[in-house]
Amino acid sequence: MATCDVCGRSENMPYHCRHCGGTFCGEHRLPESHDCPGLDNWNDPEGVFDSGFDDSVNNRGGGSSGWLSGLLDTGTGGPLGYFRGNMTFVFLGLMFITYALQWVVLLTAPSYHNALFVISPEHPLYVWTWFTSIFAHSPTSITHILFNAIVIYFFGRIVESYIGSRNFTLLFLGSGALAGLGQIGIQMLQGGSTGALGASGAALAILGVLTVLNPSLRVYLYFFIPVPIWLLTIGYVVISVSGVIGGPAIGGVANAAHLVGLLVGLAYGQRVKGRKRMPNQLQFGGGRGGGGMGGPGRGRGPF
Repeated sequence: MATCDVCGRSENMPYHCRHCGGTFCGEHRLPESHDCPGLDNWNDPEGVFDSGFDDSVNNRGGGSSGWLSGLLDTGTGGPLGYFRGNMTFVFLGLMFITYALQWVVLLTAPSYHNALFVISPEHPLYVWTWFTSIFAHSPTSITHILFNAIVIYFFGRIVESYIGSRNFTLLFLGSGALAGLGQIGIQMLQGGSTGALGASGAALAILGVLTVLNPSLRVYLYFFIPVPIWLLTIGYVVISVSGVIGGPAIGGVANAAHLVGLLVGLAYGQRVKGRKRMPNQLQFGGGRGGGGMGGPGRGRGPF
């Protein structure tokens, strides 16, 4: 069950506005019915406003321009239209596919594993590892990939719904690469040679964004200890800083990568804060799912 943000009516199948992130009943589902902030951005010379509920309205693009924006266009008819609203799940799938490929390489040509999947101080110019290392995880510890997958699954969908699939893609890949580079940069300064891999930097960037957007969101530490997300973020900052400066830290953890990821997320969260309202509840699917290139997918029900 969910309640309408306007009238408070309980709804079994609420509508979620992708422009402001609010939850509404059938009477207030249209942007003009709930005073949607997105109406302020109505700048369509053809007079068509895409409410996010009518699949017959085509996405005409707009916003940023350039070849990269076109390549990452997840709107209706764009080259990544199938992934609109679903990049969180795409990244989760790539993580497990990469994990399987790691084992294939380890069993067939183990000497190539680090060169393909690990970003390291010894080979910082292996540019492909800036990104493959995001999706690769420790082959000897299944908990490494599972922990990151849990964080990305629950929090990534909320952030993607808020900032859009294209920006979420850039945030995930950019923060993951910067986290890896930050980790090996610190190691190079400290004279270390251990490489890094894992999506922790990207996952903590997502956590940082959500902390800024909704600091009071309650999460369950170890699945049963309720804490506000801001407290969880502060805890990660303290642990990461301690590890970077040589204080007490958890062994085998890329503390610099965690810290860089968090800082990127916090900074980006400040940039996008206030664009629209955050959902007032955690949901499976995060609003609208991706469909084919001919149109958006169907919304998913609330958790």
